[in-house]
Amino acid sequence: MTGPAWLVLPTFNEAENLETVVAAARRVLGEAAPEGFRVLVVDDDSPDGTGAIADELAAAHPGEVEVLHRAVREGLGPAYLAGFERALSGGASYVFEMDADLSHDPADLARLLAPVRDGDADLALGSRYVPGGGVADWGAIRRIVSRGGSWYARRTLGLPVHDLTGGFKCFRAAVLREIDLPSVRSRGYAFQVELTYRTIVRGLRVVEVPIVFRDIRPGALKARHRRAESIQGERQRARPRPGHG
Repeated sequence: MTGPAWLVLPTFNEAENLETVVAAARRVLGEAAPEGFRVLVVDDDSPDGTGAIADELAAAHPGEVEVLHRAVREGLGPAYLAGFERALSGGASYVFEMDADLSHDPADLARLLAPVRDGDADLALGSRYVPGGGVADWGAIRRIVSRGGSWYARRTLGLPVHDLTGGFKCFRAAVLREIDLPSVRSRGYAFQVELTYRTIVRGLRVVEVPIVFRDIRPGALKARHRRAESIQGERQRARPRPGHG
């Protein structure tokens, strides 16, 4: 029997958005995941009270919302890894990544889940750079840098994926077990590249689902969490080493 879908939401100073994004995710997953779902808020000790709001949501929606409090602020990659571990131990069949700042539309959760649940993919990527996808509220320079980074990673690693740096994804849970999460070393945008790389080199199926990314607020979650990392510097780390899967 298929188990529940878990949505991992890393947060840092998302008090303004958390109730809205959790409510929207609950609505969508309530319809798209009849086997059940869990929204896991992974809060990195937000000083604006995000963690307390998350606790209130968990108390109001037991069995649907859960909170993982982390005392050390390590960034998005480690927050996701901690969330994945909790989801897998909780019996997840599908695991989502999504930003908590509303730059990812929760309505797209259903579209990402469908190909994985239906057996057409092991990982569904929300893609800005396939037909039907796009970016709103970005200037020309940022668009060029983002698209260029994905193009460079694609060419360097030889991956048939257009949007390698995006963070809106749905994994079949077995994929996360297979790609040896404890040995993942990358952070920043390279974290997303490495997860997709590990999935593809194991012969697993990846599909890109078009999404529109909206930059809702300046200085949102990703900008606060991610440090500047060059794809060139992380490329070697992303490649599996002997004994590391």
